[in-house]
Amino acid sequence: MRSVWALAAVAALSVLTVSTTTLADEGKQGGILRIYHRDSPGNASIHEGATYSLNVPFMPVFNNLVIYKQDVAQNSMDTIVPELAESWAWVNDNKTLTFKLRQGVKWHDGKPFTSADVKCTFDMLMGKSQQKFRQNPRKAWYNEVNDVTTNGDFEVSFNLKRPQPSLLALLASGYTPVYPCHVSPAEMRTHPIGTGPFKFVEFKANESIKLTRNPDYWRKGRPYLDGIEFTIIPNRSTAILAFVAGKFDMTFPTEVSIPLLKDVKSQDPTAVCVVEPNNVSTNIIVNSTAAPFDNADIRRAMALALDRKAFINIMFEGQGDIGGTMEPAPAGLWAMPKEMLESIPGYGPDVKANREEAKKLMQKAGYGPDKHLAVKVSTRNIPVYRDPAVILIDQLKSIYIDGELDVVETANWFPKIARKDYMLGLNLTGNAVDDPDQSFYENYSCGSERNYTNYCNKEIEKLFDAQSQETDVNKRKKLVWEIDKKLQEDVARPIIFHARTGTCWKPYVKGVTVMSNSSYNGYRYEDVWMDK
Repeated sequence: MRSVWALAAVAALSVLTVSTTTLADEGKQGGILRIYHRDSPGNASIHEGATYSLNVPFMPVFNNLVIYKQDVAQNSMDTIVPELAESWAWVNDNKTLTFKLRQGVKWHDGKPFTSADVKCTFDMLMGKSQQKFRQNPRKAWYNEVNDVTTNGDFEVSFNLKRPQPSLLALLASGYTPVYPCHVSPAEMRTHPIGTGPFKFVEFKANESIKLTRNPDYWRKGRPYLDGIEFTIIPNRSTAILAFVAGKFDMTFPTEVSIPLLKDVKSQDPTAVCVVEPNNVSTNIIVNSTAAPFDNADIRRAMALALDRKAFINIMFEGQGDIGGTMEPAPAGLWAMPKEMLESIPGYGPDVKANREEAKKLMQKAGYGPDKHLAVKVSTRNIPVYRDPAVILIDQLKSIYIDGELDVVETANWFPKIARKDYMLGLNLTGNAVDDPDQSFYENYSCGSERNYTNYCNKEIEKLFDAQSQETDVNKRKKLVWEIDKKLQEDVARPIIFHARTGTCWKPYVKGVTVMSNSSYNGYRYEDVWMDK
């Protein structure tokens, strides 16, 4: 069994031989790619966001140090390729990750890209700079980084407190662009400056986002498209009708439900549609530090009341997956074995028995047929959140919980739950990479901004660190399974299901790849072109 370090080393060696001009040589220059957008992002700064509503339109503006290959559906260590870095190496007993940087790259305002920009970006992410992000949802990713140092203009090193092989995977995420030193965080929220294949033109809230081709892009011959235009249409049915009518070339990625996908294919048989898992779990979040959900019995009762198959049948006509925190197999590389998952309370097939147990816990907490618990169920005001929230409210009635739907606009949703301004919520948690470090530290570590439930278990955090340092992949998997099982047993953030969703595009759109184990990483669009 090759270690994680070996896989990373093989990737580093192999990617350097990849020609950046042969991935889509048949591509044609020109055209504006028209995509509808599901909602209006709160701002344009990827580092301050916690939704791929930001990544999809703004990832084309930027580059990372490294990135997952954009034409390979399943992300893994072997599919990481250079971007602003030309090469990388682990040194100092695998506690230093050093990158040689690409020379001659310019920011969209004409200023040169250097190692100082990399240091500025990660100093801000680690909270070590005078300039601060207004929100910093992935700060926990860099807990093991002591500092970032430069050696001249074109070399930068991440110096770690202890080995963390997954750091390279985190740096390849669509959530990890390099920002320019000379542009403030406030400016990046309204007019982002990047080095990527497309330049920002305008963002009209609730209307549209427009990008144009970067004529000075460092990758010669790319991008093919002259620009990308996103029209914001929150109503899914309206958006789908517009796509079928030819007003758009592509749907919003991974946003087409299974029933709507059937409508697309019946009305536009030539449309190319794919259904993939997207490493997004639909889950329950509770404010566990405030009554009544500071009572562990009530939290356990909710988890026991879930009929997960009913959610999947109603929403996806059976095309969804039941799992824990990590994405289910085969798309997910770290999933618990089926028999281990089904041993967790609430995951067994006997829903009726589970709910009887849940009622006993609710009665123990003082509720019953004559005294129901009334709660607001907060959720984001888009269909992929609202639809399962309605089903959740219906299922909770079976255990004396009366839920009232409380819908929150996207711009307010993540700030609201980050400050714990809710009782009970229906949330979607997207994992930016299929790696346990990203999921565990970001969503479950004590004090993380994205730990929306205030779950804090120091013993589990020790296991987070143990799996993070483990270089034997099989040994690491067993630790990950143990952690995932414990998180579900602790009702840290009850996972309801993992979705499978569709993406459609017109047959003349070429070069599209839909990622199967992260919906956050595949939106550079530099190899996409239109044959018309």
